[in-house]
Amino acid sequence: MLRIGHAWDTHRLVLERRLVLGGVEFESSVGLLGHSDADVVLHAIAESFLGSLALGDLGHFYPDTSAKTLDMDSKIILKECYQKIIQAGYKLNNIDVTIYAERIKIAPKREEMRKSIASLLEVNMNQISIKATTWETMGFIGREEAIAAECVCLIEDF
Repeated sequence: MLRIGHAWDTHRLVLERRLVLGGVEFESSVGLLGHSDADVVLHAIAESFLGSLALGDLGHFYPDTSAKTLDMDSKIILKECYQKIIQAGYKLNNIDVTIYAERIKIAPKREEMRKSIASLLEVNMNQISIKATTWETMGFIGREEAIAAECVCLIEDF
C-alpha cells in the first residue's frame, strides 16, 4: 500500500537568528523566527509524514505554546515523526522538497542538506530530492520577509 503526504511551512526572516535549513546551518545575517529552531525544510518533511498517516499537523504534536518545544531542534521533530511512519508499518519511498527563498542561495548547500536528511532518516540520498526557487521579488517571500518549504512524501508498507 502506498500513501502520500504533503506539507507547506513558512517562517519569517528576522535579524539575530541562526538560519538552519534541512538540518544545515547557513551563513546569513538573518534567520527564521519560530518557537523551535524554525527549520522550514525539516518541518515540511515532518508534517508531510504526519499527513501521509492522516495524523494532523505539527502543531498538534509540537504546540508553539509549550515550554517543552521552545527552541527545539527540528532534527528531533523529524526523527520522531518518521518513527510514526515506521511504527505504522511503512517505510519511506521518497521525499521531494521545494524551498522558496529570494536571496538565500540553496545550491551550494543542497548536497549537504540531502546528506543530513538521509542520515537522520537512515535512508539513501537518492530518496531525498531538494530543489529551490525564488518568487521573482513578488509577495512576502519575494520581499525577503520569509522562507517557505513544501514537501511531498511517498511511503509504502514493508
